Amino acid sequence: MQATIPVGLDRKEAEAYSQLDPGRLPKHIAIIMDGNGRWARRRHLPRVAGHRAGVTSVRSTVETAARVGIPSLTLYAFSEENWRKRPKSEVDFLMGLLCRYLKAEVPTLNKNRIRLEYIGRLHELPDSVQEKMAWAREATAGNTGMVLTLALNYSARTELVDAFQSLVDAAARNGGVEHLKIDEEAVCRHLYTRHLPDPDLVIRTSGEMRLSNFLLWQLAYAEIYVTPTLWPEFRGTHLLEGIAEYQKRERRYGGLA
Repeated sequence: MQATIPVGLDRKEAEAYSQLDPGRLPKHIAIIMDGNGRWARRRHLPRVAGHRAGVTSVRSTVETAARVGIPSLTLYAFSEENWRKRPKSEVDFLMGLLCRYLKAEVPTLNKNRIRLEYIGRLHELPDSVQEKMAWAREATAGNTGMVLTLALNYSARTELVDAFQSLVDAAARNGGVEHLKIDEEAVCRHLYTRHLPDPDLVIRTSGEMRLSNFLLWQLAYAEIYVTPTLWPEFRGTHLLEGIAEYQKRERRYGGLA
């Protein structure tokens, strides 16, 4: 039986969706959004033009994921390393772009019943950015559809450091570290992503073959899909192509074929 096409998909997205098995959609997709700088450079534009163009890709990807019924989507928006590797002017632009995105997109998120969350060392972001983030989270808190998580000032290694510190702090409050038991379940309870299932699929744009310090614990058994498409050119159709590739694979979680 042909799958019912979700409302709101354009013609290309509907065609791509018709090739999927709706019963085997990933529960959580994580995306490493890469290629903004190269997109701008190829057009002889400043790097910030690539970031600005990438907002359209975020909008298309988020809306398509919500419409087809993906429960959780996590976007790698700003890494902890970006503070050191990007000029201050570019970082300032990105912070402003984030605030403008949140202000503009909250009505659309609410229309699509999308709940907004964040992961990362959020307390290190500028106060004005934190205020806008808190406002957007509160404005979408009652939504019951897809959970959209933005990774901001995020580092997987830092996340693990924070998780272990949280474990020790919790033990100190509850009888002392001599009673501390560390296993996988305990670590998971203290990760930034404790409210989410581990990703089934991670997508990286721009053709790069690395995880860039993103969700290293959580991606242990995720399927990896790399597309040469630069992030500003990525759309909902590309997301569905990644899901189609995911559905061709046999997930064994370390078991035998």
